[in-house]
Amino acid sequence: MKAARIFHSVDSVDDFALVKRLDRARADAAEPQKLRVLIEVRIAPEETKSGIEREGLTALADQVSTLNQLDLQGLMCIPPFLEDAEKVRPYFGDLRVLRDDLERKLGKKLPALSMGMSHDFEVAIEEGATEVRIGTAMFGTRASPRHPTG
Repeated sequence: MKAARIFHSVDSVDDFALVKRLDRARADAAEPQKLRVLIEVRIAPEETKSGIEREGLTALADQVSTLNQLDLQGLMCIPPFLEDAEKVRPYFGDLRVLRDDLERKLGKKLPALSMGMSHDFEVAIEEGATEVRIGTAMFGTRASPRHPTG
């Protein structure tokens, strides 16, 4: 698994099979530093979103905590895209509450909350985000890839 050998962080783990592969690959790479991971939580019931369901979060976090090559540092989510950023606020608040509950259960600080994108990052920060994804704000909208016609 190339990601475990070349990156210092994977911000979207959502199942134990993936976590085990990352842990093994990091061990095989003989990297002295643990791989920082964030668990991606499926915070909204949208078919297009990935992540662990809320009900499975504690179990996955417990499993990640047993591995020697990974360092669980927090949670990540991608809420629904809503034009009105205020309507996204509850999703960010939910992730913060999940993180706070998980810290109590694990007895470990989880300082990273990765949530918010270019159109809603201000609200995400107000709700506790420590990391935001603002590529569109910095670089502009990406052109859609062209599909060959045949």
